[in-house]
Amino acid sequence: MFQKLKCSRDGLSSEEGEKRLHIFGPNKLEGKQESKLLKFLGFMWNPCHGLHRYRGVAVYQLHEATISFIGENNVGNAAAALMAGLAPKTKVLRDGKWSEQEASILVPGDIISIKLGDIVPADARLLEGDSLKIDRSPLNGESLPVNKNAGNEVFSGSTVKQGEIEVVVIATGVHTLFGKATHLVDSTNNVGHFQQVLTAIGNFCICSIAVGMLIEIVVMYPIQHRKYRDGTDNLLVILIGGIPIAMPTVLSVTMAIGYHRLSQQGAITKRMTAIEEMAGMDVLCNDKTGTLTLKKLTVDKSLIEVFARNVNKDMVLLLAARASRVENQDAVDTCIVGMLGDHKEARAGATEVHFFPFNPVDKRTAMTYIQPDGSWHQASKGAPEQIIDLCNLRGGARKKAHEIISTFADQGLRSLAVARQTVKEKSKDALGEPWEFVGILPVFDPPRHDSAETFRRALNLNLGVNVKMIAGDQLAIGKENGRRLGMGTNMYPSSALLGQNKGDTIYTIGADDLIEKADGFEGVFPGDGVNDAPALKKADIGIAVDDATDTARSASDIVLTEPGLSVIVSVVITSRAIFQRMKNYTTYAVSITIRIVLGFMLLALIWKFNFSPFMVLIIAILNDGTIMTISKDRVKPSPMSDSWKLKEIFATGIVLGTYLAVMTVIFFWVANNTNFFSDKFGVRSIRHNQDELTAVVYLQVSTVSQALIFVTCSRSWSFIERPGLLLVVAFILAQLVATLLAVYANWGFARIKGIGRGWAGVIWLNNLVFYFPLDVLKEAQWALAQRTLHGLTPLDLTNKESDHKELSEIAEQARKRAEVARLRELHTLKGHVESVVKLKGLDINTIQQHYTI
Repeated sequence: MFQKLKCSRDGLSSEEGEKRLHIFGPNKLEGKQESKLLKFLGFMWNPCHGLHRYRGVAVYQLHEATISFIGENNVGNAAAALMAGLAPKTKVLRDGKWSEQEASILVPGDIISIKLGDIVPADARLLEGDSLKIDRSPLNGESLPVNKNAGNEVFSGSTVKQGEIEVVVIATGVHTLFGKATHLVDSTNNVGHFQQVLTAIGNFCICSIAVGMLIEIVVMYPIQHRKYRDGTDNLLVILIGGIPIAMPTVLSVTMAIGYHRLSQQGAITKRMTAIEEMAGMDVLCNDKTGTLTLKKLTVDKSLIEVFARNVNKDMVLLLAARASRVENQDAVDTCIVGMLGDHKEARAGATEVHFFPFNPVDKRTAMTYIQPDGSWHQASKGAPEQIIDLCNLRGGARKKAHEIISTFADQGLRSLAVARQTVKEKSKDALGEPWEFVGILPVFDPPRHDSAETFRRALNLNLGVNVKMIAGDQLAIGKENGRRLGMGTNMYPSSALLGQNKGDTIYTIGADDLIEKADGFEGVFPGDGVNDAPALKKADIGIAVDDATDTARSASDIVLTEPGLSVIVSVVITSRAIFQRMKNYTTYAVSITIRIVLGFMLLALIWKFNFSPFMVLIIAILNDGTIMTISKDRVKPSPMSDSWKLKEIFATGIVLGTYLAVMTVIFFWVANNTNFFSDKFGVRSIRHNQDELTAVVYLQVSTVSQALIFVTCSRSWSFIERPGLLLVVAFILAQLVATLLAVYANWGFARIKGIGRGWAGVIWLNNLVFYFPLDVLKEAQWALAQRTLHGLTPLDLTNKESDHKELSEIAEQARKRAEVARLRELHTLKGHVESVVKLKGLDINTIQQHYTI
């Protein structure tokens, strides 16, 4: 194979790698390039585009297509830029040195190292070493991993389930088996929950429009015998003004800005709906090692316990180092070897014959080596129970080992056992003398400095997120870590969820209640990058930390680019803000649809008023241009987990839209049938004047409809919450244009005539007066929705006793939460003091004589 690929066991040189990269191309699959022109033309398709006789419709379509194309193009560019940061990496041998590089630089002939949890980055052939277990399910659907030995071929996209070995790359990019397969299948479109929500909202708007148009057709032609052109104009007004054409664009731009902000905070979202689901997260399950802790392990040499004769603590540490390999970048191995003065001491005087890597079944590592005198030996380190069973420890020695492990666990220290063996026959597979239990090392993984603060913010800053620890350690270690982190000590063994030890008290609690009340679970199957992947995939939203394996990253929805969990709090708040903007807009869109359909339908049927389709186009263009700024608007994120409550959105939209429609109908009646405005404000009468009434209705509808966005974007009263400056500026500019058109326009083709500044002032004053009830209606509708969600009927709105009882319950819950927060902080402080006292070997009773804990 080396001859065929013109390479050697020492790998390629950097210069040769560059040459081959130009020949074979980068090791990645290029996505299908979409034509920008075809994408733009796709946005031009719309049911009303076929009505060419109406010039304004084509103008509106061009306007909307341009905005949509720019927005979608920005989304694609933002997503591509962010996903580039998730490019897989691999360990490659170049110029005789191992280094971590992006997998895209690989070429045939490269020597790379793959290990447990890696996704094979290219087609390759295994070199000498132990067999691997390879999961090929992404390629052929096989449910069980298969064994691969030296000389066998492994394919790009498969996952290493067990083992560690070096391989030589034989094919990359489109030349791999996976690359060839992509040309034989067509991509499929996944309809996620977010798309289903948009479809439901779109269907609601379309059905509302269809009902309005049907009523108009039935009344205008058979009953009122209206002209065909007039009837068509009225139908177009409802169709153009009612369809929320800008909705996909507004939401896409909002999402694109969200991508960018999340990436700045250290989180890359791999799919759009992840933002929506992050906003609805209410339980956060955290892996302990490397997530809640620094994953910078240290060994307290003074606490090492020695069991073997003629062995000191330095020898226990040396044997543990010999059973380690720093090349695989494992945290435990790096820690052990780092305790030596020089990492070369780990192999000093020992010639490696074979190294047995860690796997989640055996839970240990081992090395077979030859001493200078020619004798063969093995050293092994790993989980204490596995090493105890390996050495067949019995009686007092076994009891002593368990006591030491429990003592370490009470102090939050993880135990690591060490064993050795003399090999009788000179073969890595030969049996030797019985294993000898050498000693136990205490390993400490300090909590991250930001973890406790993250929990405090998540639990106490009204985020409503319940944080739980998931770890493979002993229960005592979990409780001690919970104390130090301030997340509570209500920990349970994983067996509580598996139905084991039924006699224990905790098992009388139902599984659901147990999960809800627990602060965490210990003794779970150890996460190793492979076992994490199913959990990340199964979760509503899987979050991979910054140093996660390729397998874990590929299974996740969000990948953190910064260490620790503090970024998650920021991500939750940002996601809820993004979600709130989308929810605000959808409420606005539904309200406007109801408002346009009902308002103009009543005008057309009661007074036979024919509004100009061109003027409704102007309203739509100005509104859509302004509403685009909602993607950067100031919002108050929800204090609890949020979700799409479509019934609440539709109900609010119907109430607000109906109010605005009725408001327009009343205003039109007063202007058309009375002299009220002329008598009170001194403006000239425009009764029964079609063109001037068009200008009046246009300005009245334009201003108050666009002002509705301030109501839907506020969580309380709109006049006390400051909106975004960009939204305010856009509103002022749009309505300045609308006012100038209503005052001075004299367009015969649009059937509009200027009404003068006096009427403009009257309309603005009228809209300002009738704007304030919108807040009242919104608050009433919100309160009604909340009561309905809590099982209260509308009649309870007038029940003062019920109101008082509910408020008392809410106050009691708030008081309990505050008390829990206070106790957590005190408990954490107490835990810190006790931990330091234990680690220093001091007497707690003596300390308490002088200090109050």
